[in-house]
Amino acid sequence: MNAGLTRSLALGIATHVKQLLEWAATIRSMIEKGEDAPDFELPDQDGRTVKLSDFRGRPVVVYFYPKASTPGCTTQACGVRDHRADYEQATAVVLGISPDPVAKVKKFHDNEGLNFALLADEGHHVADAYGVWAEKSMYGKTYFGNERTTFIIDAEGKVVEVLRTVKPATHDEQVLKVLEEMSPVA
Repeated sequence: MNAGLTRSLALGIATHVKQLLEWAATIRSMIEKGEDAPDFELPDQDGRTVKLSDFRGRPVVVYFYPKASTPGCTTQACGVRDHRADYEQATAVVLGISPDPVAKVKKFHDNEGLNFALLADEGHHVADAYGVWAEKSMYGKTYFGNERTTFIIDAEGKVVEVLRTVKPATHDEQVLKVLEEMSPVA
């Protein structure tokens, strides 16, 4: 290998390493119970802007899911849909967030007859802010995506509970239990 090519490769590798280190520095650890929930602004399935802060005064369930229209994500979303009355009784707003574009989120929302907002986090900025954008692996390949995680946020914007790597089939049972514990005793 000639010296010019060696220098060029070394410079290219150094540049990539620098970029990776800069990117790694922007990643924050997962939001914890008791912390303020980072505010965000994302388009919903209809392209309308949704801000977390618009829901102050009500509990909010923010769940991150990997990909629209996949079996686990469909089970999870349909569970939320089917428990609508339970979420309403708890006065809770549910927001599902994936890295999918608006068009894909819209198709998923419409195909499953969902009755809550799905938000498109195409650049995964909100997933980064919450610390759920993670390295994953499937069939021997590694890639980055949303870790299936749910944040339950109180009326003042504090994270009350973090449910990590939830199972789609039992998601609502876990969330509704926390919401029930948050409710003032009548």
